[in-house]
Amino acid sequence: MNPLPTRIPSRRDRGALRAAVRRPRVLLWTAAGAVTLGFLVALEFAARHYGVRGPVTEQAREVVFAPDSGPLLYAGLALTMVVLTWRQRLVAAGAAIGIDVVFWLVRWAVGADMNFGNGALWVVLGCAVVAVTRRRGGERALLLKGVGLGLLLVAGHKTGDTWLLITSETRKTVLDPYVATADQALGNPSWLVGRFVEATEPVGDHVLHLVYGQLPLAAALVGLYQLRHVAVERRFPSHHLVRTFLVIGLLGPAVYMIFPVVGPVFAYGADGGQWAVADLWPHTLPPGGAPHAIPFDDITPRNCMPSLHTAWATTLFLHSRKGSRAMRFAGTFWLVATLTATLGFGYHYGADLVAGVVFALTVETAMRAFARGRDRGAVRLVVHGAAVFSVLLVSYRYLPVEMAEHPWAAGPLLVLAMASVILGHVRTTRRWEAQAVPVRQPEPPHPAEPQPEPV
Repeated sequence: MNPLPTRIPSRRDRGALRAAVRRPRVLLWTAAGAVTLGFLVALEFAARHYGVRGPVTEQAREVVFAPDSGPLLYAGLALTMVVLTWRQRLVAAGAAIGIDVVFWLVRWAVGADMNFGNGALWVVLGCAVVAVTRRRGGERALLLKGVGLGLLLVAGHKTGDTWLLITSETRKTVLDPYVATADQALGNPSWLVGRFVEATEPVGDHVLHLVYGQLPLAAALVGLYQLRHVAVERRFPSHHLVRTFLVIGLLGPAVYMIFPVVGPVFAYGADGGQWAVADLWPHTLPPGGAPHAIPFDDITPRNCMPSLHTAWATTLFLHSRKGSRAMRFAGTFWLVATLTATLGFGYHYGADLVAGVVFALTVETAMRAFARGRDRGAVRLVVHGAAVFSVLLVSYRYLPVEMAEHPWAAGPLLVLAMASVILGHVRTTRRWEAQAVPVRQPEPPHPAEPQPEPV
């Protein structure tokens, strides 16, 4: 007679559980989760200190109140649904739309703010409840990963908003004159492209604003393309676009605190109002001389160095290379249009874009190396990228006059420094791809059949 099953795990099972917990990757992910949670809590307290709601409270409010961005919530739901079957996806999408219709009718009846997206958040949270109560083992972990991915996409946006608030509240002076002086080594590209965009109005202006504002949507589409097989394979790929996107958004604002810059349209344009040095952008080049920090308002975000839109567009371009021809074309178009918009709208200097490319490639290499495991070449490239990025910041801050006085030397050096990181990334990824594809060994020749001896 077989013994009755017991709820108490055997000593062997407990040992296997402890061994699994001690695995380096499990410990690393646990530590990453704890750090992320602590970071969000710290941002929440920092935002409360300045009298506004933090990212945790903002996301919790959207369970009931009108969301700030309905499309972002539905993008998070789409990322969560990559782990579901097609039937489950239809049910989830229908439930989200139905809940939103109910919310919309209630808000219309009571005269509240009108928006949509609550249904998407409800369904994502419902998937988390189903994972905890109805799933076991690998299926529970897979569904929770999908939920976490969707919620992190929304939390990343909320976190960015809080970061920008902190930069404007804590950095009372900005370093735009330093970057504008250093940018002379590159030929003042923001002033040049700004006049070009102005000459193409209204068509060029509208197209670039659309591209610039919908970069998260483009990234979500590429991410969904990369994750399209998760429901069948029942596992996530080792690396995908969304991971790098989130890490760039997490680390980038920390550099804003070190190097606060508001951009030429604010520091040298009409948008800066009384805080601007002068109304010069984009028709009159900034004055020379010794740069100095200038005071600025406590509203405009210090979100220029590095250009995160450039970093995100670069990452989007890299991940679109493995897609269809249409996706590769779209990735190239989005990169070129984003670079044109960042300069043409006066949001960034050329120096910001150089730093943004180096920042993106360094983070992307680090994320891919983490997914692959230890790789000496990748570690060297990450160290090289971090060193180049640091040298760029130091040069912009302490050598801008020398860069402006010797543009034919400083400009090519900036481009070569960026090119060295690009070349290193291309070589490293090609080596990884060559290692991933097994080399087909030539088949041994068939032994010759014995010929009959002549009679």
